[in-house]
Amino acid sequence: MSFSRKSLGHGVGLRTKHFGDYLAAPPPVDWLEAISENFLAPGGRPIAVLETVRRDVPVVLHGVSLSIGSVDPLSERYLDDLTALVRRIEPPWISDHLCWGTYGGRYVHDLWPLPYTEEALAHVVARVERVQERLRRQILLENVSSYVGFKDSTMTEWHFLAEVARHADCGILLDINNVYVSARNHGFDVFEYLAGIPPDRVGQFHLAGHSNKGRYLLDAHDHPVPDPVWQLYRAAVHRFGPVSTLIEWDDAIPSLERLVDESRRAATIEAETLEADLKKAVP
Repeated sequence: MSFSRKSLGHGVGLRTKHFGDYLAAPPPVDWLEAISENFLAPGGRPIAVLETVRRDVPVVLHGVSLSIGSVDPLSERYLDDLTALVRRIEPPWISDHLCWGTYGGRYVHDLWPLPYTEEALAHVVARVERVQERLRRQILLENVSSYVGFKDSTMTEWHFLAEVARHADCGILLDINNVYVSARNHGFDVFEYLAGIPPDRVGQFHLAGHSNKGRYLLDAHDHPVPDPVWQLYRAAVHRFGPVSTLIEWDDAIPSLERLVDESRRAATIEAETLEADLKKAVP
């Protein structure tokens, strides 16, 4: 089976701060991304808001606690709750992170990187296949920002990500900001990373801001998208074409209008890049 990309355009994250805005009028964006864990309860205001906005725009689900790379068993309760939410919302797609965050039954509320080895690859692929069988859908996995690496790794992050997608037959949520942050932290080439990702597996982009801590960059999601990430986004559009793109902003969240402005800037950059590529292609 091949991965089927759905083109939704440009969107923003559904955050509690903007619930009132969404209920007052249809959101002025192409689509929204909801954090799955915030809507697993079968009742209450969050799920009511989610069901209201999904009547106006598509809503995709993005998880943070699947812990696909952990050696702990997959959480059956979490998969049950996620399956119920998927059936209720019918999102265009579901995503989570290529990482681990559980050990010994404890959840650390963080997204830790994996060792990029053949053993880890086989382990992750088997778990992705299990999740997709349970959900009866393909999922997308996102590259995470990292600050340390494993000395036992035998392949690059982008090779590992591409191999997981190929062997598990899943999609890739390519976080452009995370590529930039990790490249600065580890010293690899961002363009080599993009070149190593198969275009037919990329189903979504994330764009976000980060904090410069001097010796390293922190994936903080509390700033506008900086110029180097916008530049890398242009390169990503050039390689992968039009991909559904989301603005992530999770701390010091601004007004919805400010988020929409960022999303529209992304749409403009995509259009400019595609037009330039088309002109180059025409003899």
